[in-house]
Amino acid sequence: MSILTGTASWTDPTLLACGRFYPPDVRTPEARLRYYASQFKLVEVDATYYRLPDGRTAHAWATRTPDDFVFHAKAFRLFTGHPAPVRDLPADIQRELDVSPTVFYHQLPAELQRELWQRFLVGLEPLRMAGKLRAIHFQFAPWVQRNPRGTALLRECERHMQEHLMAVEFRHRSWFENSSASAWTLDLLRDAGMVHTVVDAPQGFDNTVPAVWASTHPELAVLRLHGHNTAAWNNNSGASSGRFQYEYSPEELADLAQRLKRLAEQVRSAHAVLNTNYQDQGMRNAAGLAAALRIHQ
Repeated sequence: MSILTGTASWTDPTLLACGRFYPPDVRTPEARLRYYASQFKLVEVDATYYRLPDGRTAHAWATRTPDDFVFHAKAFRLFTGHPAPVRDLPADIQRELDVSPTVFYHQLPAELQRELWQRFLVGLEPLRMAGKLRAIHFQFAPWVQRNPRGTALLRECERHMQEHLMAVEFRHRSWFENSSASAWTLDLLRDAGMVHTVVDAPQGFDNTVPAVWASTHPELAVLRLHGHNTAAWNNNSGASSGRFQYEYSPEELADLAQRLKRLAEQVRSAHAVLNTNYQDQGMRNAAGLAAALRIHQ
């Protein structure tokens, strides 16, 4: 059993601007990743959600981190039910589409869907070959519900992820709205060989789910922490990191550490990803959780 903590970004603009995490002489992308990897052994790549990954960049990530460092890569947003600006797709694929500014996955011809999947996975191949791609994280859109359409999207992703470990985070309450729904969802993930992501987030919205402390895969459990900033959860007026401004208290971290330790006993490894990406809050929260885990060993 092992437990790792890390953050959902190491280059957020507010992090770089605050000047509190990286030393003054750490200014280049290479130096930042090397320094981050000296502090944590896990990071989530957010850039792969917005654009398809580039193999050269993934190779650089692999070579700039120690042998025991691991990555989670977020799945490209079209795969999880989100729209994507056409301008963010590869130029040759843009030419195959109409003039609409945004596109959804289901609007694409089957051959373009396959091409996007192939390029996404090829772009991450250097990380996989280096043994550092621990999971690909699928954060499904808040309108992906527990119904035949939502299940079909999950199965479509499963079909393309045969050689990769798939961690799943739902953003619609229907997946865990009661005990029977939770049991159904966990059974679905377990039967498909997918990792259930335990979510710590504000409650009381349709686009949030409760923390269901359960494992569905023997290799990995994932805890993703968004903080409890209820007022900002659905505020999309600024940078995304602003929605997740939150400092976990020592008491909250102690409780989370105990729960995570119990969850980790069911799997080979457990990963906690702090998505509180405003300034250096993610790093401080991740370090605080790691300290709480040491106390409760």
